[in-house]
Amino acid sequence: MDQLFATRASRMKASEIRELLKLLDQPGIISFAGGIPDPALFPASEFAQAFQLALGPKYQSQALQYSVSEGYVPLRQWLADHMKQIGVSCGIDNILITSGSQQALDYLGKLFLSPSDTALVGWPTYLGALAAFNAYEPRFDRLSINGNRRAAEYRAGTGDIKFAYLSPDFANPTGETVDLRGREALLNLAEELDCAVIEDGAYQALRYDGDPVPPILALEISRKQSLEKCRTIYCGSFSKTLSPGLRVGWVVAAKPVISQLVLMKQAADLHSATINQMAVHRVAEACFETHIPMLRQVYRSRRDAMLAALDQFMPEGVQWTKPEGGMFVWVTLPKGMDGSTLLARALATVKVAFVPGQAFFPDETGANNLRLSFSNSDEKTIQEGIQRLGEVLRM
Repeated sequence: MDQLFATRASRMKASEIRELLKLLDQPGIISFAGGIPDPALFPASEFAQAFQLALGPKYQSQALQYSVSEGYVPLRQWLADHMKQIGVSCGIDNILITSGSQQALDYLGKLFLSPSDTALVGWPTYLGALAAFNAYEPRFDRLSINGNRRAAEYRAGTGDIKFAYLSPDFANPTGETVDLRGREALLNLAEELDCAVIEDGAYQALRYDGDPVPPILALEISRKQSLEKCRTIYCGSFSKTLSPGLRVGWVVAAKPVISQLVLMKQAADLHSATINQMAVHRVAEACFETHIPMLRQVYRSRRDAMLAALDQFMPEGVQWTKPEGGMFVWVTLPKGMDGSTLLARALATVKVAFVPGQAFFPDETGANNLRLSFSNSDEKTIQEGIQRLGEVLRM
């Protein structure tokens, strides 16, 4: 049967993170692997009420029926208001609801990439984006927004450059944030290269320190005075704030882009689950503004606990990022060390899990890195896990 598969199938790989999540069922494992929210923080009672209402006599026929591909109108209107609060003026016709932001990345890869086209990405970058884009057989080139590469250097070394992808706020996996100057520089680069910008805003709401930086799309709208003239495409998600299991994300872009994505949605799954969209809308409307500050307080404390534990227990020569938000700390080991080898040893000896860094690099370099997530462990567990990891590094 394998000989019948399309050539793109050979580029599809199992997600290391999805595989590592299976470890959570093993007794005694302290896992810093999955970048997942703490289920104890889900607004479960609000969702219970929302689903009860959706299945009541007034809404059940709509909740259980087919719906429009663009998404549930009240949810899109709530999102238009939400985006305006973070600086992005848009209407509901600029918004498409997707089954998580991962589906949005898959659609955007399908929309822009032909075989051998180039996608500019971070080095490292979100491995889910690499997986989504990889199926469309692109080349990957290293995105630099610090002025070290000029537009002509990108053109000289690659084929058609279709887009630059990045998560500018508390990126997965590094936890780093692109400052205002960097975002403006990226827009300049995209103009020179005549390529799109895919802005992954999955962690945008989870800022713990410092002043918010406007989304890249907001900066471009300010430049061009109209979303319809913008090349930036914003991808958002409720997975890190309300619930990942309901798979509700969104895309904000100029109408021609949304129109093409709607056609893909119609061909792929017709529409995201109506009842899930209705429930998310009810919960977002009821408690988003109070729920987010609570999440920030809890996750800030866990981030602080991880950074303090790293300071206390990591041996000399180990370095790590200090994120202002999000869910991740990126650790760089001394050269010559291998994160995959360390993981095998840590699981066997001290039962600590993390994600080896190599998976986040398109060229599979970066073996001496690893990603730690602090979102799903309490402070005591974080301290214990980092202490154990430090012991393994000293073996």
